[in-house]
Amino acid sequence: MTQHKVFSEELVNSVVDELKITDLENATIGEVLLLASRLEKRTGIPFIRMDQGIPGLPPCQIGIEAEKAALDKGVASLYPAAEGIPFLKEEASRFVKAFLDVDVSPTSCVPVTGSVAGSFGSFIACSQRDAQKDAVLFIDPGFPIQKSQLRILGIPFEEFDVHDFRGEKLRGKLESFLQKGNISSIVYSNPNNPAWICLLDSELEIIGELSTKYDVIVLEDLAYFGMDFRSDFSRPFQAPYIPTVAKYTDNYILMLSSSKIFSYAGQRAAVVCISDKLFSRKFDALAERYSGSGIFGTTFIGAIQYMITSGITHSTQYAYATMLKAASDGKLDFVETMGEYARRSHEMKRLLAKYGFHIVYDKDIDRDISDGFFFTIGYKNMTCGELMRELLYYGISSIALSTTGSNQQGVRACCSRMEKKMFPILDERLKAFGLDHKQQNN
Repeated sequence: MTQHKVFSEELVNSVVDELKITDLENATIGEVLLLASRLEKRTGIPFIRMDQGIPGLPPCQIGIEAEKAALDKGVASLYPAAEGIPFLKEEASRFVKAFLDVDVSPTSCVPVTGSVAGSFGSFIACSQRDAQKDAVLFIDPGFPIQKSQLRILGIPFEEFDVHDFRGEKLRGKLESFLQKGNISSIVYSNPNNPAWICLLDSELEIIGELSTKYDVIVLEDLAYFGMDFRSDFSRPFQAPYIPTVAKYTDNYILMLSSSKIFSYAGQRAAVVCISDKLFSRKFDALAERYSGSGIFGTTFIGAIQYMITSGITHSTQYAYATMLKAASDGKLDFVETMGEYARRSHEMKRLLAKYGFHIVYDKDIDRDISDGFFFTIGYKNMTCGELMRELLYYGISSIALSTTGSNQQGVRACCSRMEKKMFPILDERLKAFGLDHKQQNN
């Protein structure tokens, strides 16, 4: 039987052994990255890289110029304040008002070294505030690194796949966990990494109501801020505003990243926006542990986050603040710029459907999901691991959904690195995949 594989099973297996990847079908993002890079280097054949979610657009020039200017002024010789520079705190507060229509004071906006550092510190603060509430609940699928953080910290977690619990069904599912009394925080991304589903306002209201009822803190990861392209969220201080749980509870921490919306991933800049009420709330357990006031916000900054990163790079804070200001001023339309991802995603989905693939998480209840940074694909009755492995043979790297907390069968696809010149290659490789698997099923 004729085979059309780009990389032989023997070659892939030899590189897997070389890299000491113990379980390819459950490989981490980092392991898949290494594998694809090593195969490219060994053969000179480029991969279709659907694995890592890195920006595929140039960094925002406004940020670059602002960072250069800050360096020229000498900030590199100065330690940044633990709570962040006032300029960034003020512009983060204004940005949240401009695009979420939520009031968070500058004091409660805390710059962090990327949202990964923000979630790490948040997990610590949330799980230590109350001895009875020591577990984290994930609304999956989600970002695998956050669970890895909890393993490092020794914090237990629970999880469920939201696929079958949309709409009002979400209430009962959440309450089945929260009523146990051990959940300190709830984590999700919106839009979702990897599924690109978006929780509706009605679902965010359910989460908000229950977080208040059970005194649980919601960690809302907004890494893909405004990238639900079915609505125009590009106009600051004008409806429609981006949906957020902050409308429905005071128990929230919002994580805003510069990585995707400004393509500024290399500088590791994010802001954690803690509700003013939570920021100023006192917890006896925090006071006892850190011999301090027990105030949530100040403990988060001085006793936890500063111990992890000693603050965020000084010059980068000026870059991030300037980009936020330009967006809030209406001078930088980051939503339109990010729209390139929707166009790439749309074309990738078209080609995949042409060769028999289907979208796994395809609906927000009764509405097709947006085209955007990520999406999920399945192929007939293949399992997550089988599909991820098979695609590798055709020079296409992806992430198995099983590694994201999903119970569905398929893989995560990222469109960020799909430049226009790669689409004919993707078409060719999907055609080869289809030919081989059509033969196998005959």
